[in-house]
Amino acid sequence: MLKFLTPLLIFAVLAIFLAIGLNLNPREIPSPFIDKPAPPFTLQTLDDPTRTLSTADLKGQVWLLNVWASWCVSCRAEHPVLNRLAEQKLAVIIGLNYKDEPEDAKNWLARLGNPYDVSVLDMEGLTGIDWGVYGVPETFVIDKRGVVRYKHTGPVTDKDIETTFLPLLNSLQAE
Repeated sequence: MLKFLTPLLIFAVLAIFLAIGLNLNPREIPSPFIDKPAPPFTLQTLDDPTRTLSTADLKGQVWLLNVWASWCVSCRAEHPVLNRLAEQKLAVIIGLNYKDEPEDAKNWLARLGNPYDVSVLDMEGLTGIDWGVYGVPETFVIDKRGVVRYKHTGPVTDKDIETTFLPLLNSLQAE
């Protein structure tokens, strides 16, 4: 009898794990940085490589770090959404130009509009590694104390702005 029940039990356990896995959201990749200080960086700016920007320069402000690249198809899809968000002036938007050629990035922004208050260069991808970036685009929300409060993996949509970003940014600005 046990010989017949064992395969059935194994199948039932596998079916349960499959059902759980199918109900998970692949965009919700946990970040070890939520509610922890933002990983520090000091990077050259895209517009003026003689100038740098660091996380310390952003203390006291609510800001977003959007990881993007001119070669990224998904970044192109989210770009109009970021342009509309930038018009609302709810937070400083920093672009982390990831593993990209500066001239390609400048041309891309000139063509599609520039939602970023500043873009910084991460040509080697080392800052992206420090931030736990899985791929582009990714967007982080950082509070006035420099603590990461939210991470969004994948392209930001209008729905994401309305349901997640706006409530969070308004809340953080009020703190």
